Amino acid sequence: MKLAILSTLLAATAAFQAPAAPKPSMALHETVADLKVLAEKANPIVKFYDPMNLSDGDFYDWGNEATIGWLRQAEIKHGRVAMFAFVGYIVHANGIHWPWPMNLEGGQWPTGNSAPEIWDNMGTAPKWQIFAVISALELWDECGGGMLPHYTQGRKPGQYPPFDVLRETIGHPIFNLYDPFNLAKNMSEEKKANRLVAEINNGRLAMLGIFGFLSEGKIEGSVPVLKGVIPHYDGEVMQPFTDFSYFN
Repeated sequence: MKLAILSTLLAATAAFQAPAAPKPSMALHETVADLKVLAEKANPIVKFYDPMNLSDGDFYDWGNEATIGWLRQAEIKHGRVAMFAFVGYIVHANGIHWPWPMNLEGGQWPTGNSAPEIWDNMGTAPKWQIFAVISALELWDECGGGMLPHYTQGRKPGQYPPFDVLRETIGHPIFNLYDPFNLAKNMSEEKKANRLVAEINNGRLAMLGIFGFLSEGKIEGSVPVLKGVIPHYDGEVMQPFTDFSYFN
């Protein structure tokens, strides 16, 4: 059972690990110079900051440009997840949920003193449903939706593939994650670039924010501005399931 569970968790984190991609031979247009231009747009004061020299890396012998594409994809994705987590924490911490029952059996939504405690009090089945959806979305991203190259081989970092192939295959309408109603089709490239910079900044801020919430909940006073605002949490934030752990 644990082997099956571990396999699912590994699939869900595929985008944050190194995919088995051959070293690309094409020009990917993801260079250190591009990073410096983007960094100055994102933060004109700090500008380009790379104390660990990751931008000069060559991960898994992919080449420097493919490595930069992987790093940019990782940052954008982490930022998006953090934005969801930040908003989700606030929503659940305030006891906000849908007005209808949680399941067909009439079960009520879990409660708790903090958002992590509410997660702990939720049943195992809905947790696995969440992980299953995440795994499917990650797999679709890694395979480019059957129509886009991998983000280490030329795809724009952060570009999530549409569901065109899936719609054509199963014949069922599925909304794309980005621009599901095709409202941005006439948006200029300049505006898209500016929005991407805003998204990167929001994602970075959200990563600091969610870790601030979690740190204050676990170690009271570690984030002075949140002292007395975030309730203490006795559980383990890195252990999504309370009935077993790979760390015990």
